[in-house]
Amino acid sequence: MASVGRVPQPVRRSLGEGGSGPAVVAPQSFLIIRLGSLGDVIHGIPAAAALRRQFPDARLDWVVDPKYVELLSLVEGLDRCIPFNPRDLVTRGQAWSVLGGLRAARYDAVIDLQGLLKSAVLARLAGGRRTIGFPKPHLRESQASLFYTETIDPGNARHVIEKGLRLVRAVGVTTTSINFPLRIPQTATATKVASQFGAGGYALINPGAAWPNKRWQPTRFGAVAAALQRERGLRSLVMWGPGEESLALAAARSSSGAADVAPATVITDIVSIAHGAKVMVSGDTGPLHIAGAVGTPLVALFGPTSAERNGPWAKADVTLSQVANCSCVYERRCRKATPCIDDITVDAVADAVRRRLDGHG
Repeated sequence: MASVGRVPQPVRRSLGEGGSGPAVVAPQSFLIIRLGSLGDVIHGIPAAAALRRQFPDARLDWVVDPKYVELLSLVEGLDRCIPFNPRDLVTRGQAWSVLGGLRAARYDAVIDLQGLLKSAVLARLAGGRRTIGFPKPHLRESQASLFYTETIDPGNARHVIEKGLRLVRAVGVTTTSINFPLRIPQTATATKVASQFGAGGYALINPGAAWPNKRWQPTRFGAVAAALQRERGLRSLVMWGPGEESLALAAARSSSGAADVAPATVITDIVSIAHGAKVMVSGDTGPLHIAGAVGTPLVALFGPTSAERNGPWAKADVTLSQVANCSCVYERRCRKATPCIDDITVDAVADAVRRRLDGHG
């Protein structure tokens, strides 16, 4: 389990065969840069897991937005999750002392999984012996490539998880396995939810998303919950995050009594609650990806974003996507009267849930 705190000095080990000949120095300290968002941090975990498997004795640290330290504290194999808020650089806050600690550590390799200008600058300022990132064609902000000492082309990899696994090939990792070594906490909130629903269990529905363009109508989520109870006897719990409680209430009120609104949650609650769910129905947002990471069966609804890049990775999961018909791809707000995600019908989602629960995703 990762700890939080000051960056320690790494220990370098030289590897030789039989004690003769020149020593081969293997990388023994790595720093991952992936500040956010929640879903993107989750998608970076398999790259960290691959590094740990390849280098079991190396130091493996991760710099992340303070909001997501709670998630990384659950990742087995990380030595440190280091909170870093770039805005502190302007206000002369704690970020400067964090930078000093990173530079003192002299990492063998700093790996920028994010590929933005801010993450690339941070990666270079960390002062590692190698600064590794993606080449220009694979960056949202092409200037980021100027700050890398080397770039790795991910080739035909489509999903961001696969891209991350291709990036760590630069240090000798060859695995393509997608693993999420997460410790599942049993929080008080999750225990309360399990008790509330009893032996029959529960489905999760999640009508919220940071981008309005990613949100399917909450009343439709309620209709799906009603269908689940009617057909399967399975009740639903409606998740919500900051500013989304009204969406959860609308979904529950539209469910004919089939859904309850979840209590307020933090990240560890979401991990635990998702792990106990029979299925989750959600748009492209952090809780969906948390659920995927802990193995919850998924039905994912995608509007302006690409499921091939950001969607569920388990073959059995079901994705309904309208991105091919979207005029506002990767835009936070739709410029049309009706978002393309609304073209996904209640019947289509209810059928997708049936297929996923029956194991025919």
